[in-house]
Order: sequence, then structure tokens, then C-alpha cells
Amino acid sequence: MIAPARRAAFDVVLRVFEQDAYADRALASAVEGLDDRDRALAQRLAYGTVQRARTLDFGIEQLGKRPVRKLDPPVRASLRLGAYQLAFTEQPEHAIVDDAVELVRAARRERAVPFTNAVMRRLAQGFRGLVASLPEGPVKQSYPDWIHETWTRDLGSEAALSLMRAQNEPPALEVRAAEPVGEPTDVPGAYVVERVDPARMRPMSRASQLAAIVVGSRDGERVLDACAAPGGKTAMLRGEVTAVEVHPGRAAALAKSVGPNVRVVNADARELDEHGFDRALVDAPCSGLGVLARRPDLRWRARPLPELQLELLRAAVERTKPGGIVVYAVCTLNAEENEAVVDALGLAAEPLGEEWPQYAHPTRPEFLLTRPDRDRTSGFFIARMRA
Repeated sequence: MIAPARRAAFDVVLRVFEQDAYADRALASAVEGLDDRDRALAQRLAYGTVQRARTLDFGIEQLGKRPVRKLDPPVRASLRLGAYQLAFTEQPEHAIVDDAVELVRAARRERAVPFTNAVMRRLAQGFRGLVASLPEGPVKQSYPDWIHETWTRDLGSEAALSLMRAQNEPPALEVRAAEPVGEPTDVPGAYVVERVDPARMRPMSRASQLAAIVVGSRDGERVLDACAAPGGKTAMLRGEVTAVEVHPGRAAALAKSVGPNVRVVNADARELDEHGFDRALVDAPCSGLGVLARRPDLRWRARPLPELQLELLRAAVERTKPGGIVVYAVCTLNAEENEAVVDALGLAAEPLGEEWPQYAHPTRPEFLLTRPDRDRTSGFFIARMRA
């Protein structure tokens, strides 16, 4: 009998790589009916397998002597899941091998059972050592080359390796709360907890909270939140807030969760027919290179969006009063989406590094740049300008 957590993890891996499903959504359906312990194990196995796919594929091809892309999808998913468990967990090898074979059999790929069994046994004998012998870099840490190259270019080789390692580890559980909970941080209202109580707190990294704090909105002001969903930063903004969200479903969900000071508009901020805002926040879509630890599949689907980011930022500036505040924030670590976008806008940035020196950008201290490896929070770039 296949262990329930492994079956659920197998379903997630199969859906993510073969159906382009998002890992969190695939997991939610796969673990229905499981107890808390199996849910947690299924998440660990599924997310770990998705994160480490490049390393796993390298080992499968080296020891299995067959290109991963040519394998049947259930065989590919089973071998990936089994390889992850062998190299990155302490689970019994015989159980891992047996379940990998049974998953292929349950998928009605009987002809592939002998192959799966043979490859899993080779992996059991040699994969952990193979991973240990790999040189440090994107294959061993399981990242696309372009992400490694981007971080090396912008931050140096040591920082790139440190970021890759950090975002393969579970992130700290940070929350926003109105009263003290857990361990306080250097960002007011941000805490680190062991478990989330939805009645008292909202999951949200302190870097994300910092982006809303530097807007500095006050009662009586008109504030534009140009890319509002899911609404964590929106809830932190004071004044009369116009929260713009282009996706209808996300806009509807946002409207159900915001306070009385927020008006949700389902629109593209570039086409919004409103002007005269005192302050604006542009938390723009981005490649998400600062939140890869929280979203295991993102590293395989991420892409930079500097043109869209600049368009949204210009739209916010056009709708803000002369002399008003515009904050640009993205949860990525990529100069092309960060400082280059602000430079292309042409407005002078206010010196945020003086207010938050612990998060000052290493080469452009007028900006903030949080890092998962150094700060144990999401990676965010934040700039504040006057329109």
C-alpha cells in the first residue's frame, strides 16, 4: 500500500510539471482527507521535489541512463519524488523504492515497472553521494542558469550561492498583528511565530510590510494602491484608499476582505480614470526572485517584467499630485526590475537607507533591498519618490 503522503506528493509533482498547475493549489486538492501529519509530510515532499527538480533530473539521467524528458509523465514524477526522498530525507530506502514502483504500477504503466525499480535501486545506492560531489552552483542547488547568472551579476558569486541555499530552506513564518504575538522584529507590527492564528494575525513577511510602511499614508489623504491583491499591504494603508486590481476574481476576493476606508476597482491601473492622489503604492508584478522559498514552482516559471513595471509606475506618477509620494516595490532581486526601472522613470529617489539602514541597498543606499539569506525574510526592492 502506497503511503498516503507520498501518493499526495506524487499527484502534486505530476500536476505541476505535466499540467502547469500551481504547487499550492495542486497541494490543497491532493491532501483533502489527510490528517495533519500526512498533510505536512505531503507538502514537504511535494515542495521539495518541485524545488529540487534540476538536481533530481541530473541524478536520474546520470544513474538511469535515459533522458528525463523521454520518460512517461507518471514514471518521471515517481522517479523525481523518489530521488528527492533518497537524497534529502532520512526515510527508509526500501519504503521509498517500493512506493516509487507502486506509484508507476497504479498509474497503469506496468511495462515501466522494471525500469523504475532498476533506476530507483541505482539511485538508492549512489544518488546521495552524487549530489554531495556536485560543484556548487545552479545544478546542485537546482536553479535555472539565468537566475544564478542574474544574482552573480548583481550581487557577486558568494551572495548568489548564499541566496540559492537560503531559498531552498523553509522561510520564517512572519505575520502582521495588531498586538504582540510570537517574537517581535525590527519592523513595527511584524512578528515571527510558530503557528498562524487567523483571528489574531495575517501571514505576511516583514519585508512586504515594510513596503506598505514606507508609503507613510495618513488619515485624510487619497491613496492609490495600483496592484492591490491579495491585499496585505492594502490593509495597512491609511486614508481613503483606491485599491486597483486587474484580475476580476482577485478583485472580488479583495473586496470581501478590506476595511471601510478601501474602495476596490477592478481595472488596469494604466487605464484608471482617476487623478489627484496624495500617495501611490506600485507593488508591481515581477519575477518573484525574492520569494522562491515560499513558492516552490516559481523558479521554473519566473520571468522578468521590466516593461510592465515601468508602465505601471508611470501610470501611478501621472495620477499622483505634483510633490506627492510614489512607492515602487517588487518582491524580486534583479537589478533590471529594481533600480533600472526607477532610473528609467527619471524621478529622484528619497533616501530610504537613512531610515532603514539595516536594509539599505548595498550599492544604491537610497533604495532598500531585503535578502532572504541575510535578513531571514522575503527579498524586496523598495524605492520612494516624489511625483
